[in-house]
Amino acid sequence: MSRSLDQNLLLSVFRLCVWLVLLTVIFVPLERLFALHPQKMFRKAIVTDVAYYFLSSLIPGFLLGAPIALLAWLVHHAIPVAFTSAVRAWPTWLQIAVGFVVGDIGAYWGHRWTHEIPFLWRFHAIHHSAEHVDFMVSTRAHPVDMVFTHFCGLIPLYVLGLAAPSGGASLVAILFLLLGTVWGFFIHANVRWRFGPLERLISTPAFHHWHHTNDGPAYVNKNYATFLPWVDRLFGTLYLPKDRQPAHYGIDEPLPANFLGQLVGPFLTSRVSADLQPAATGLTSAVDSSEQQISRAATQAVDHEYTAK
Repeated sequence: MSRSLDQNLLLSVFRLCVWLVLLTVIFVPLERLFALHPQKMFRKAIVTDVAYYFLSSLIPGFLLGAPIALLAWLVHHAIPVAFTSAVRAWPTWLQIAVGFVVGDIGAYWGHRWTHEIPFLWRFHAIHHSAEHVDFMVSTRAHPVDMVFTHFCGLIPLYVLGLAAPSGGASLVAILFLLLGTVWGFFIHANVRWRFGPLERLISTPAFHHWHHTNDGPAYVNKNYATFLPWVDRLFGTLYLPKDRQPAHYGIDEPLPANFLGQLVGPFLTSRVSADLQPAATGLTSAVDSSEQQISRAATQAVDHEYTAK
């Protein structure tokens, strides 16, 4: 048993090494030819990001097992079988289309909650601590953060019967998670490409880079969706100007510089960045300071300017 697990782990690591080489071959030339912000290939924190790449690829699958099994059990006992059977009778293309919409909405709220709930922000802050955004930042995430967001995206799939209620494998769920991983590398890529009207329909690097900006309080807490920018428009968090892109990334609050410290730190600290979390601050305090009023006014002005365009 132990030997089998060791062999499977080695095989998984080997596959991840192959994928890392392929991703590097694809994205590094693109990020050098079409760079939004020119930077060195072996930039600061690249070793930490590579460590997160392996950790985020190996661990969440194991951690998701128990909550997914519980979710499947709850759905099996709470949702009428006739309903889930009717949904599974839909054509495959319709199941996939609906699955990506409801899954992205679920992931949107999971992602948004990681910004608005102080305890969850402790883990998600690691992803936003990157001061240089490129394809490798996609997997720079604490396992707790990644599992929570993935789980929120899977909940509506199971509730609607688009994922197997028995807890088994599901084509829609597999495609949603797999494409989400691949798309994550693309939308984090350090490229200056713009896609015109297509940016209103599908997420792009320009869309997601604004999610990572540290240009000021008026621009943060935007663009949470993985695939569909109109989900952010629906819930009032879209910001995507046509004529500019973010200049700065990262967060103002200090985080441990080393990999182990970042993994353990969220369990030991309750510090929350007020700049990156105006909503989270509101959850813990009823006092509406003048600074928060100014921030909200600036946000409304920015959104009004974008809407006018």
